[in-house]
Amino acid sequence: MDNSDDLKSLNEELNFVYRYLRKLKISHEDAEDIVQETAYKFLQYYDSIRTPKIRSWLIRVAINFHYDQFRKNSRVKLDLREDQVKTLSKDLPEEILISYEHWSEIECILSKLKPTYREVLLLKYKWELKYDEIAKILDLKVNTIKTFLARARKEFAKLYREVYK
Repeated sequence: MDNSDDLKSLNEELNFVYRYLRKLKISHEDAEDIVQETAYKFLQYYDSIRTPKIRSWLIRVAINFHYDQFRKNSRVKLDLREDQVKTLSKDLPEEILISYEHWSEIECILSKLKPTYREVLLLKYKWELKYDEIAKILDLKVNTIKTFLARARKEFAKLYREVYK
């Protein structure tokens, strides 16, 4: 990647990725770190990337990196001191554990879905993106996204009933 036009193009694409991450309500510092890691991976694998649509590749790498970081940082820690526990309502720690267990159940079922279905469900319901935004990220038509979401919801419900009924 020696051409200055290629570097300018990469810089524009990375700026788009940064703006997209900020739209997802990712903090400025985290978005910068994610973009830096994405740029590093792009430069590292530049020769093996075969897609003409670099933007979608960069966004996918950035989102995957964010998911990985989120998973690492979202472990539940209940190391409260006794005086802190007394000030909390009695059911608050239980609510925390229940919501964590509920999310664990959802992640378990999501892991059994096809990657495309898992991805559209997460983008729609976790990140609360609109159909056209999801279509742009995944480089698919809006109607295809709607179809995938309908199928993904149906498959998710089927797996949920099998596992937790």
